[in-house]
Amino acid sequence: MTTLVKTRIRRNDEVVVIAGRDKGTRGKVIRVLPQDGSVLVAKVNMIKRHTRQSQASAGGIIEKEAPLSISNVQYYCAKCKSGVRLGAKTLEDGRKVRTCRKCGEVLDN
Repeated sequence: MTTLVKTRIRRNDEVVVIAGRDKGTRGKVIRVLPQDGSVLVAKVNMIKRHTRQSQASAGGIIEKEAPLSISNVQYYCAKCKSGVRLGAKTLEDGRKVRTCRKCGEVLDN
């Protein structure tokens, strides 16, 4: 039985890598994989995949993104200009939104 990792990082969020060989690199989240506890970030953690030629594809060496652990990325706050932790807050109209723990900026529209 797999356990889902609880995270506040979502698709299309700007994140910064805080550990590993791509440390300090920023990118947009393509996909969140809660069952693996990982995320795919555009142009980060690139690997070379050697694929065989088939009727559908030409084959050759293809570069693609490999998953990163969610613990190795942090949300990038444009106002703070750094990686930050996320908090949750309920607004007066009843909506639950994500906030920056450093500056208090509401991140969800």
